[in-house]
Amino acid sequence: MSRGFVKEDDQEEIPIVPPRADLPEGVVNYMTQVGMKELLTEKQMLVNEKSNLDSSNEDEHRIAMNHINAKLQLLNNRIVTAKIVNVNDQAPDEIRFGALIRLKIEANKNIQTFQIVGVDEADISKGKISFTSPLAKVLINKKIGDKAILKRGQEDLVFEIIDIVY
Repeated sequence: MSRGFVKEDDQEEIPIVPPRADLPEGVVNYMTQVGMKELLTEKQMLVNEKSNLDSSNEDEHRIAMNHINAKLQLLNNRIVTAKIVNVNDQAPDEIRFGALIRLKIEANKNIQTFQIVGVDEADISKGKISFTSPLAKVLINKKIGDKAILKRGQEDLVFEIIDIVY
């Protein structure tokens, strides 16, 4: 049947779901064990939300169900494509995925701590940076005492690696 004969209010609303954190095409979805636990917890919360939906209004129920299903689809894709990295298998004296790193910023002598994690785990407010971030890329393979230079337009930020912990 032609769409011209369908009433406007019969058309299904397509849920608008924000995309998950950017994972460049062809890049392995590395994740820590903690990150995987967080994704599985998020999945369980969505499943619970889905089973507790109010069904008194059929249209609202259907729209909410479609929204949750779309979020679950994106989340499930991240879960099945995840490659969990055992941080205990990393070289203890080099910065690798999962490392907790203390850095001294040369410009102001401030000390900051970051952990290199998967894209879904990254949260700068918790000191967790994605392995795809520019900072993580300049830190990988560095050792204690090494310097890493992050180019930012006119200014270069120089970091000295103080400590590496897994």
